[in-house]
Amino acid sequence: MAGHSQFKNIMHRKGAQDKKKAKVFNKLAREITVAAKAGQPDPDANPRLRNAIAAARKENMPNSRIKSAIDQAKPGGDMSNYENVRYEGRGPGGVAVIVEALTDNRNRTAGEVRAAFAKNGGALGETNSVSFMFARIGSVLFPAGVTSSDAMFEAAVEAGAENVETTKDGHEVTTRPEDFIAVKEALEKKFGTPETAGVIWKPNMTVAVSQEQAKDLLDLIEALEDSDDVQNVFANFEVDDAVMERLAS
Repeated sequence: MAGHSQFKNIMHRKGAQDKKKAKVFNKLAREITVAAKAGQPDPDANPRLRNAIAAARKENMPNSRIKSAIDQAKPGGDMSNYENVRYEGRGPGGVAVIVEALTDNRNRTAGEVRAAFAKNGGALGETNSVSFMFARIGSVLFPAGVTSSDAMFEAAVEAGAENVETTKDGHEVTTRPEDFIAVKEALEKKFGTPETAGVIWKPNMTVAVSQEQAKDLLDLIEALEDSDDVQNVFANFEVDDAVMERLAS
């Protein structure tokens, strides 16, 4: 019986992972379609589309799915009109939360986001209620071993970056949002694919939370990310590594 239970648990986790992967693919596909509609369906002539495709490939999205998403931008494809929407609120412990969505129905998305906050100890606020606590930047993160701090700094400055911070964990190159794609692509040519890259909301200060608050916050973030319309979630909390390990187990 123990073996049977363990097998069921493994299959349940696999099902959850497959479901999560399907959601990630859906969100990436939506960004590809919107990017192709906003410019040209040729990635060589459309930096936003090129970046969306790179993000999809990093998540191992099949080429057939990428092509299908691009085709949806052509006449007779997806007729939905998507728009970028930002929501802001507070989570457990007073943590500031920013939610970025890509939606064709503001009322539906707002309802889903509001419900996620309400059910997980948070509260949805007004636009700009917490964004002043973050900086909107492009961020490109490389492993520490790809090159020296001096070489990364020199390459980043040459590419048009604003700053480089090097720690034992890696090199984080920051840019203005409008320079992000150009800087990322220039650095990729020299150092390969970065660990992470994107235009993000980086907190100017963080809030330390307890294990209980951290669990509630992670539940809130998971609920928000469960919405097909939500693309990204940013929060300014800080939690001890040991606490995160306990929560993960």
